[in-house]
Amino acid sequence: MIKKFIRRILGTTPKTPKPAENTEPLVFGPEAHGIDLDDVSSNAIRVTETLQRAGFEAFIVGGAVRDLVLGHKPKDFDVATDATPDEVKRLFRRAFIIGRRFQIVHVMFGQDLIEVTTFRGSSSKEAPKDEHGRVLRDNTFGEQHEDAERRDFTINAMYYDPDREEILDYHGGMQDIRNRTLRIIGVPEERYREDPVRLLRVVRFAAKLGFTIAPATRAPIAVMAPLINNVPAARVFDEMLKLLMSGHALACLKQLRKEGLHHGLLPLLDVVLEQPLGERFVTLALANTDERIGQGKSVSPGFLFASLLWHQVLEKWNAYRAAGEYPIPALHLAADDVLDGQTEKLALQRRIATDMRDIWAMQPRFERRTGKAPYKLLEHPRLRAGYDFLLLRCASGEIDEELGDWWTDFMESDGPARETLLNRKPDEGSSAAPKRRRRRGGSGRSKNEGHSGE
Repeated sequence: MIKKFIRRILGTTPKTPKPAENTEPLVFGPEAHGIDLDDVSSNAIRVTETLQRAGFEAFIVGGAVRDLVLGHKPKDFDVATDATPDEVKRLFRRAFIIGRRFQIVHVMFGQDLIEVTTFRGSSSKEAPKDEHGRVLRDNTFGEQHEDAERRDFTINAMYYDPDREEILDYHGGMQDIRNRTLRIIGVPEERYREDPVRLLRVVRFAAKLGFTIAPATRAPIAVMAPLINNVPAARVFDEMLKLLMSGHALACLKQLRKEGLHHGLLPLLDVVLEQPLGERFVTLALANTDERIGQGKSVSPGFLFASLLWHQVLEKWNAYRAAGEYPIPALHLAADDVLDGQTEKLALQRRIATDMRDIWAMQPRFERRTGKAPYKLLEHPRLRAGYDFLLLRCASGEIDEELGDWWTDFMESDGPARETLLNRKPDEGSSAAPKRRRRRGGSGRSKNEGHSGE
């Protein structure tokens, strides 16, 4: 305790202990961790203060602490406490207990959500598991050092007290951040068996943060990858969505392939990325997504998955047409085949699958540039997403860019200019309407509004 007190006063950086010796944390003061309190969510601070005033321990924990140390703006703030879910719920007006595998409390402040978890105990060996070792349900509570041991990676197992402005670090997370290393806590094989989704989280964090995966953490990944098949499809989908909307989607997919984790998640992805047109299309779509997220703009999951699976749809669409099917029915059949194959693996939500179908179904309609057809297409509620998708196809070289240019002109023109465009033959130069310079692989409109699914 004397050493602990001295470390709190000085905010020094002592030597990281071995993983097996971590019932007492290293304590880092403001000068050591560098967190600016102004960057911390005021609502997260309200939650910790309320719990502490009620006599409980409470800390901001996990990814928010990691991001604050790295100088990044956290997306979410989670709180860990020794209060039980029922005790937490009684302290806040808008608090809801959720979860079956492990109960947590959602505390609401308007639209802002703070997730509060009770310290988990270390007795996971008695928790119900499936035949592969995956924990099915675990509501065992414990002490803070046990909770730290139960977390997945060292960099996610640090606790920040906004009142004292201290970080408590049980597993050398600060040192791993400085070394830019991603390391799992405990025996990697056991931790992956407990929750195979950690295999995907390793990839996401490594790609997102630009960290190197520690050798012992990485070694079992390829061998244990099939365990993901035992995870409920809805959880796999949630993790894939986080991965693809992390702002580093392209890096994540490359890391998935590198670690051998993509099989079964996005079937035939290897085939697509080995084809020049497919690789360019997916690269443009993911780069476009990463750019939007980096700019703080919204992204449509339907657009994203429609892009990733388009070349599978295209291959089947061409096959059905070659077999004599008419283009529109052939496209619907191709979409059915691809979505049926993916739904079992990824549990695509009906709303997202509907958006994907709409985006795909619009593509042949863009080729109809006579009569009332273009005007009818302008009324489509998903026009902007479909149009952005068309521009990706043009930019990747799948179709002639003239079609995308024509629709850019048509959408930006007034009535008379539109009639001129409708009377123009497809191979004529565009002079009927002023053309706004268009970024390759993106939207003809400023800042790619359509990708958001507006």
